[in-house]
Amino acid sequence: METVKRFNFTIGWREIGILFAGYFLAQVVIGIIGAFMMFVLKEDYATSSGFLLIAYLLSLGLPILFFDLFVTRPKGNKLNFNFSSKPLLTYVLIFPMMFGMMLISEYLTNLIPTTGPLFGWLYKSFLEQMNSISVDHAAMVIMVAIFAPLLEEILFRGIILKAMLNKGIKPKKAILFSALIFGAIHGYPWQFLGAFLLGLVLGLVYWKTKSLLMSILLHSFNNFIAAMLIIFTKDESFKTIINLPEIYLLIAGLVLFGISYYFFMHRNKIIYQES
Repeated sequence: METVKRFNFTIGWREIGILFAGYFLAQVVIGIIGAFMMFVLKEDYATSSGFLLIAYLLSLGLPILFFDLFVTRPKGNKLNFNFSSKPLLTYVLIFPMMFGMMLISEYLTNLIPTTGPLFGWLYKSFLEQMNSISVDHAAMVIMVAIFAPLLEEILFRGIILKAMLNKGIKPKKAILFSALIFGAIHGYPWQFLGAFLLGLVLGLVYWKTKSLLMSILLHSFNNFIAAMLIIFTKDESFKTIINLPEIYLLIAGLVLFGISYYFFMHRNKIIYQES
């Protein structure tokens, strides 16, 4: 049986350039596919769920592939990750912690303006993008609840966060930086804030448990609930279905997150090891 050596890769300007090169090539390929669909097939690619899915897979898949081809393999290694499961107590603590952060995120996101000269047109563009994604419900669920958690966790926690930790950056800073990057790639302010807060929890859980499976499951949990809210409430809002004032949801989120975080970080006696 072949044994795969653990490769403690780090990140610097070269590695960042390689990730960007993969992303740039993906955009070129996406542009070619979009042009083919528009001018040859006479199809509006902007509303095509198939095109959106392919574009997403390329945008994240090629940077990951480039990192493997040009960073890990030239040194005789393979890009591999720890997908080990953890004791039941871990799941009991991390899922309520994530749900609490989701409630906090909704409250804070609703504070961002959606009208005016600066935010008005941007929010309109954001809604158009969300509408194009949610036209095909099945495709949306597959993309956001399966592909997004897998690819985004490999890239942002499995590569970027892990590389910063390997480089010797303190965990708090590494988790914060990776969450900021994760939020930034989501673009719009209403997505940035939620993705940033989500990234903090995912980064914390990945760092603590040493398992990418944990952050993938949490990410999928978050995105699946968001998809269900879009399908059944049209506005991705808990207050629509729970029918409580937003401040109550915020308090519930703070309590749920705070208790779960405390027990996960300070009372949890499980010793996590990287497989």
